[in-house]
Amino acid sequence: MGAGTPVGEASCGIPLKGNRLQMPDNTSYLVAPSSALWLLVLVAVGILIIARATMTLRAKRGRKLAAVAVEPARGPLPEFAKNGQSAAAALVQWSPETLRHILATELPDAQVIVVSNREPYIHNRKGEDIQLVVPASGLVSALEPITRACAGTWIAYGGGSADTLVVDKNDRVEVPPENPSYTLRRVWLSEEEQQGYYLGFANEGLWPLCHIAFTRPIFRASDWESYEAVNRKFADTVVAEARNERPIVLVQDYHFALLPRMIRERLPEAIIITFWHIPWPNSEVFSICPWREKILEGLLGSSIVGFHTQFHCNNFIDSVDRFLESRIEREDSAISYGGQVSLVHAYPISIEWPPVQLGKLPDVAQCRQRVRERFGLAENIRLCVGVERLDYTKGILDRFNALDELLKLHPEWIGKVAFLQIAAPSRGSLPAYQQLHEECLRQAEDLNQRYGREGYTPVVMVTEHHSQQQVYELYRAADVCMVTSLHDGMNLVAKEFVAARDDEQGVLLLSMFAGASKELLEALIVNPYDAAMMGDVLLQALTMSQEEQRQRMQRMREVVRDNNVYRWAGSMLLDAARLRKRIEIDRAVGAAPVAPRNVISLLDRKRVAAL
Repeated sequence: MGAGTPVGEASCGIPLKGNRLQMPDNTSYLVAPSSALWLLVLVAVGILIIARATMTLRAKRGRKLAAVAVEPARGPLPEFAKNGQSAAAALVQWSPETLRHILATELPDAQVIVVSNREPYIHNRKGEDIQLVVPASGLVSALEPITRACAGTWIAYGGGSADTLVVDKNDRVEVPPENPSYTLRRVWLSEEEQQGYYLGFANEGLWPLCHIAFTRPIFRASDWESYEAVNRKFADTVVAEARNERPIVLVQDYHFALLPRMIRERLPEAIIITFWHIPWPNSEVFSICPWREKILEGLLGSSIVGFHTQFHCNNFIDSVDRFLESRIEREDSAISYGGQVSLVHAYPISIEWPPVQLGKLPDVAQCRQRVRERFGLAENIRLCVGVERLDYTKGILDRFNALDELLKLHPEWIGKVAFLQIAAPSRGSLPAYQQLHEECLRQAEDLNQRYGREGYTPVVMVTEHHSQQQVYELYRAADVCMVTSLHDGMNLVAKEFVAARDDEQGVLLLSMFAGASKELLEALIVNPYDAAMMGDVLLQALTMSQEEQRQRMQRMREVVRDNNVYRWAGSMLLDAARLRKRIEIDRAVGAAPVAPRNVISLLDRKRVAAL
């Protein structure tokens, strides 16, 4: 205390009460600064908490981004997984029994009629005898088990030399001979009709138009007239074979683009499913065809138009959008034209599983021995095979170029690898096919002269037809199967090779331009136009370990097994069943016929596929 300060007062002038400070009544000048200080402290703490939380969130986000950055790139989605099918659909064991169940429950009393140019069984004269031939055809391989399962009727051109001798008075014959399961109804064509409709418009016009193989399409007015006339003749046959007004008609391929509309005009309640087995070009290429509008109008007589891949579906829809006045629902892949709605869906075609041919063949070792003895191949030679019709879209010459690259850059393989090409004669009267045959023989001879030696022929080319059993024996004997299509809708050779290899060995070399490459992702995918790249990949195939072969083949066999031909047909029949039910509902409630509600939404397709 300072001198002069009264006892009981602090030096600051505040009175003391006892030994304690006595606060005067007017203390607001001390309280206000204290409250402000605490407020500042709380704000600072809050800012600190927010900053800390922000840093934590940023750190977590950084770890997530880093995880995304190191995540391996996912492979392309298989084609069968792109088409509105649910995951549950893959769990169904698709078989003939599955198809029969669908017909019994979803399409009771439905008659199934298949229409194609090629017949599943051909009767030819051989001396005094009649020989039965099963043509080597992907279409036949796919559809024959379906027609058997459905006990249907197959309408086709009867081109065998003895076909007329085995049919009844209605031009029908029950097939297969050893176990009749369905009716084959043959249609007869004159030489002039066959020349104009099949060799002319279909194969000199539409075939090169739809394939990117750089062969110019040829369109003649006389061929178009024959095409129209033959389509009309097949329409008459379908109507004659239909037991009621509501059959399910499966129209096959580019030979019958006008047929759906012709059938629709006479059987308006029929379910018509048209499947286009070859690629569909983009709208610019399609514009080349002088009768493009009529072809589109004919196909839009179908309830459903099917293609192998979504890409070809999109090309078709774009063509309709460009050349016809129509309404397109792209979300549902539906086209409204002329008072009718047509669906456009992708149905990747496949083969029978398991193939019946496997039960008739010995084990792989015996198949290898038999094939090598038949073609004079040494035991130590690695065997590459190619099997198809002799066609400029199949890339046969490009395989020869790949073999040339391999032997040129890796001469140590001379004498250790051979290529066996099975090329069934096809359309031999057309100049483009005659030229291809000559080029194949010339190039094979050139390779044999340059790399061959005594006891070793690097290229063996066989231009003759083989039975399915013989083809499967070749698959089982091969070390490598080469499918090098320049452009293909699907190509079932690839799937047949996979199905034949129950030993889980062998390597599939597959063109990126074949539809099968969208499903068989474990194959070695190649660009057939790149000979150097093909040579490198062929070397990879020849030196691949057995374990890698096994891993790749196991996965491909799972794909072919789960997505077999019964699933292909079953998906179309289930869509047909949904269409029929919608039409029946419309009829029951008196809906206007000009606007049928037969659009199947994507959600509906997923539900149906899971049945």
